[in-house]
Amino acid sequence: MASQQLVAPKLKNVNMRDRRTSPQSDDSALVRQIRETHSPGRSHSVDVNQILQVIDEIFHRATHSTAGVLVGTRELADTVEDRTTLPSVDVLFHGLSYLIQKIYCEISCQCSGGSDVHATAMELLRTLSNYSWEAKVVLTLAAFAVYYGEFWLVAQLCTTDPLAKSVAILKQLSDMVEHAASVKPQIEAIDNLIKAITNVTKSIVEYSEMVKLQSHYISEDTPPLSIALAHIPAAAYWVIRGILASASHIAILAGSRHEYIASTTEVWELSSLAHKLNNIHEHLTSELENCRRYIVAKRYDEDYETLKRLFQGLHLDNLKNLRALISHKDDAQPLQIGTTRYSLEVLRRRHVLLLITDLSLSNEDIVILDHIYKQQQNRAEVEYEIVWLPVVDATTWDEAKRFRFEELKSKMPWYAVHDPQIIEPPVIKFIRNDWHFDKKMIIVSLDPQGRVSSLNAVHMLWVWGNVAFPFTDEKEQALWNAESWRLQLVADGIDPTILDWIEKGKYICLYGGDDLEWIRKFTVRAKVVAGLAGISLELLYVGRSTATREQIRKVNKVIKTENLSRFWPDYTSNWFFWSRMDSMRSSKAKHHKTVKNDEILKEVMALLSYDGSGGGWVMVWRGSNETARANGPLTLLTLDDFEAWKNEAAKSGFVPTLKDELKRRHTPDHCNRLIIPGFGPDIPDRVECPDCGREMEKFLMIRCCTD
Repeated sequence: MASQQLVAPKLKNVNMRDRRTSPQSDDSALVRQIRETHSPGRSHSVDVNQILQVIDEIFHRATHSTAGVLVGTRELADTVEDRTTLPSVDVLFHGLSYLIQKIYCEISCQCSGGSDVHATAMELLRTLSNYSWEAKVVLTLAAFAVYYGEFWLVAQLCTTDPLAKSVAILKQLSDMVEHAASVKPQIEAIDNLIKAITNVTKSIVEYSEMVKLQSHYISEDTPPLSIALAHIPAAAYWVIRGILASASHIAILAGSRHEYIASTTEVWELSSLAHKLNNIHEHLTSELENCRRYIVAKRYDEDYETLKRLFQGLHLDNLKNLRALISHKDDAQPLQIGTTRYSLEVLRRRHVLLLITDLSLSNEDIVILDHIYKQQQNRAEVEYEIVWLPVVDATTWDEAKRFRFEELKSKMPWYAVHDPQIIEPPVIKFIRNDWHFDKKMIIVSLDPQGRVSSLNAVHMLWVWGNVAFPFTDEKEQALWNAESWRLQLVADGIDPTILDWIEKGKYICLYGGDDLEWIRKFTVRAKVVAGLAGISLELLYVGRSTATREQIRKVNKVIKTENLSRFWPDYTSNWFFWSRMDSMRSSKAKHHKTVKNDEILKEVMALLSYDGSGGGWVMVWRGSNETARANGPLTLLTLDDFEAWKNEAAKSGFVPTLKDELKRRHTPDHCNRLIIPGFGPDIPDRVECPDCGREMEKFLMIRCCTD
């Protein structure tokens, strides 16, 4: 009796589409038909993830069976490790076994040939009308997994197990097993289609989980989730179509003789359907990622608002606020000094300074802060802790940045987070938006209850050190109220020799710039004038704010070689001098001072404008308060004309006379430039010229200097 050859049903409406094709691009009438089969009012609960776990195990082992058959061995499947602990069958399939068997029968009947695949798919959807979309596809896939698993189980065992051999004969599997190479293209096409089916199924399940678990952040009627969910019915339909196509072609394999060779058309039909499902999966994955981004953004916004409320509230101690900043993921020991880890308990009810920087933090910043931090040990009334919070971009984090982080951390004797990435995006947003961090280092001062006492204590620390403890805005204002423009303020904490000169009544001249020709002329002339005036003058070079370490080194070398004056051999001293000047400016700006109503700010701005304008500058002191200053050219001109005011200097004093002579020779024509590093709230909207009081124009300077 001649055997009947099964013919795979033609797959209608399947063609190679553009990669960006979405399920919604299907005919709207078809989508409407699919939706009409759905009646979720009496929906049954199905643990789709547990069922998927069983399905995955079947496909995983069947894939190895396929490989074994194709290479002519049955050993591969036996050696596959059991990857899954299967759940309790009674619990998992309670009430579902009959339904899965029913779907199995419909799939088997469809495989007999001649039936309309679309009609069968719609019938299956109607059978599952009361189930959710994810349950529809998972249950159908479960029925197919049984069908597929049985096929390969018999194929695997038919040469060793008598029962399997008999079943294989009745199913006409023997020839396929013996001549597997001839149907290899079709088997591979089926496997690829099953992978595509499984991927789309899992995407549909992911959407259902998102609806259940993330409803607090995104609802079904809110884009982008509403947009994504609109594609699910069509995606479910094509999953079922793919299952029916796979089952039909497996039936053909089962009934084929050894002369059978898979036609190009059959393989193409399977590949086309796999291509369509891959497009659907790609689209669903893209939409799913949009939903995830939306949820993350919503969660971050919520965490950000929570953080704002925390710092506006009152607390018994500072731990709640610190945990929100540093240990949001319940890291038990988020802090580190050296190789030792610490919990946040070490900061409980302590004054805490949060050092907030990026990874461009300079060595000079660390050296100066280290010096101030260690000085507190000599003051019993001063107790605080420093915690470094590095702000990094997680999207660009790499080994080079990790190395830089570890390098900086190793130089710090205070606490630091052990990993910058424990500082979450909402915290970084809070630091940037509410604490105004923008690349330039800030130190936020927290009191023992976790309240912000100063948004940036850097300026207090740089100007007064630990005298400014407990680093509150009120303390800063009180210190300024008691302060005056004096040499101790200008050079405090930098060079103790200056204080010794003051005690000895010496004349002290601080000068700066990077014009070596002017430096030579000025220092030589200043020494001559000091000799003629009969005064003891100490000349000290303090560099230039914009000069690099190498530029300062070159100037210092010339000064030393030619014995022009004293200088600071350590670049950090030059750096700190100018950083303190800028801190004075920033602190005054924070308290809304201007050159018109604040004498200290006027002098600071004059010094900074001299420095920014180039050409050198000079500031001469006698004692702590008697001072005269001017730019380099004017000073040199005045000293060259010393004979004209020599007698007055002897009568009224050198510094007062010099001040008057500088003022008399000053012309209205000037061009002062003020270079302010960085951006942020430290930069006032309006800056007056320290010479004429007019508002200065603003320009943006961007510099890259590597020398």
